[in-house]
Amino acid sequence: MLNHYQKLNVSTGQSFEVCDVTENICAVVRESGVLEGMVTITSLHTTCALSVNENEARLFEDIRNFFFSIVSPAASYKHNDLHLRVNIPPDEPENAHSHLIAMMLGNSEIVTVHNGALVLGSYQSILLLEMDGPRERKLAVQVLGVQ
Repeated sequence: MLNHYQKLNVSTGQSFEVCDVTENICAVVRESGVLEGMVTITSLHTTCALSVNENEARLFEDIRNFFFSIVSPAASYKHNDLHLRVNIPPDEPENAHSHLIAMMLGNSEIVTVHNGALVLGSYQSILLLEMDGPRERKLAVQVLGVQ
């Protein structure tokens, strides 16, 4: 069994942004040499998430509006009482809403690899959802399988 591990960096440019990372993951799978198996993608952050869904700009607006209707950035959160927390860096943002949205979405995805390619439906992409940007994000990608 082959085991290939790699970290990917993804730069985000907005406070809330959806980034298609499918091609990045495809490149890691190709590099791994795995023909049959799976790839696990994990966000190494608590304020961004991963999802398999459609890469469509209007849907991204709907996703943002949906989550902000449930978890408003303007609401009052105890996590945002920065003066009451210890060991907080001076540039710490008020980002409780980002943590809550990320918890609803989850921080990892597993995708099947068949014939050396990701098995995704016609409209499916691997999406990184940024809720606390802009930032430099890291993804842990592990490909397991056989040649």
